[in-house]
Amino acid sequence: MKLFTKKPIDVILAEGVDESEYALKRGLGPIGLTSLGVGSIIGAGIFVLTGQAAATHAGPAIVLSFILAGVVCALAALCYAELASMIPVAGSAYTYTYATLGEFVAWLIAWDLIIEYLFAASTVSVGWSGYFTGLMEQLGVTIPHALSQAPFTVEQGFHLAPTGALLNVPAVGIIMLMALVLVAGITESANVNNVIVAIKVGVVLLVIGFGFLYVNPANWVPLIPAEVVDPATGAHRYGLPGIFTAAGVIFFAYIGFETVSTAGQECRNPQRNMPIGILAALGICTVLYILMSLVITGLAPYTILNTARPVYAAVDHVGAQLAWLKPVVTVGATVGLASTILTLLYGQSRIFYAMSRDGLLPPMFSAVNRNRRTPWLGTLLTAAFAALLGGLFPIGLLGELVSMGTLLAFALICGGVIYLRIKEPNLKRTFKTPFIWVVAPLGVLSCLYLVSSLPAATWIRLFVWMAVGLVVYFGYAYHHSRFHEAKKLAAAAPAE
Repeated sequence: MKLFTKKPIDVILAEGVDESEYALKRGLGPIGLTSLGVGSIIGAGIFVLTGQAAATHAGPAIVLSFILAGVVCALAALCYAELASMIPVAGSAYTYTYATLGEFVAWLIAWDLIIEYLFAASTVSVGWSGYFTGLMEQLGVTIPHALSQAPFTVEQGFHLAPTGALLNVPAVGIIMLMALVLVAGITESANVNNVIVAIKVGVVLLVIGFGFLYVNPANWVPLIPAEVVDPATGAHRYGLPGIFTAAGVIFFAYIGFETVSTAGQECRNPQRNMPIGILAALGICTVLYILMSLVITGLAPYTILNTARPVYAAVDHVGAQLAWLKPVVTVGATVGLASTILTLLYGQSRIFYAMSRDGLLPPMFSAVNRNRRTPWLGTLLTAAFAALLGGLFPIGLLGELVSMGTLLAFALICGGVIYLRIKEPNLKRTFKTPFIWVVAPLGVLSCLYLVSSLPAATWIRLFVWMAVGLVVYFGYAYHHSRFHEAKKLAAAAPAE
């Protein structure tokens, strides 16, 4: 039964009010939290995956995929908001699951969250590299292919094949730069993020506002292209299956709202401000995603959008009328994707911080710098691994894994809310999920359905990753858990 040891909620709450010099610094209010969420959400999803998913899966019906993914995400966000107001500490879904379903399930979800955050940072770094390389070309500087592309690509769904490149150096560089910003401090990181968010939201609004003036409605016909079967993989593309597959893939674009839930121990008045940050960030970004997907598929045929810079490609297709907007898009995406990397590294390092404090990871992940009050070593280690992935692998492979990991985490969160409503009905909840007995079950079912629509090769990669996680758990975490020891001592106390 050690596998299902639960972390007492009173212990979790006590950790949340720790104000010692080795605790995290509380420097975020509702605006900072919303900006953190928007900074994480608006990134590779809107600047990269939107066009690629339209080209390879849904066609102009990508807008329907975004609406579908947005609805599913809203169900999960409402459940997250309740848990965040009730358990306002670092760790996000890992901490919530530890309190509700026990340690082993919490470990599985934490290992799953590594896919969500760490692999997501790697994915966005690859998208950033594409825009940065394009920006340098516009300035007359050419970065060699061998140093700006992944050395591997994916063939026939699963097999890695060499591309001739050596390393995606820009992807590695941006991750390490953002890690240094995080190490500098939460206030400094929030200030940098706020400035970048203002820039990239401004660019998105410019593309939407001026892009609608040049939309060609013929590019939206047919809205749902006829279904075809890929002869190489047997996968169904376009038609209704394509809409659902695209919704599963682009779910990656929405995950940033959950980053807010990792900030519980660095938030002022978390019971009030965290639900505001989660729901406000998701609402703002859902509207922007839907409008952007309409614009880029209206500006250009969806078949030409399968590039590293689909928004740029859509604007470029219009010609001279929007030529002035091309460098704006490139600069906005280059700057904007950087803040997404920053917020994703932030979320992952805080989850590692929570796991380390529970004994499930080595103490170095919870080592806090006395002056900066940041988990500096854990942040740098997280960044190093993310940089390795971003430097070696293509965006498609990483993005599909992130979507699957996220959807599984969201399904468990929706189930955890139901469990706590039944088992702990008297716990203080400053925010309650409305229509809980409809919203939470629908959240579980819809997340699992989107998971089932993802390519089969992604399932194989997930099983391999989870198998590695089990080895790490039984090899280290199981034997170092703080709460196994606490339970053993409590059981021995009466005999003494």
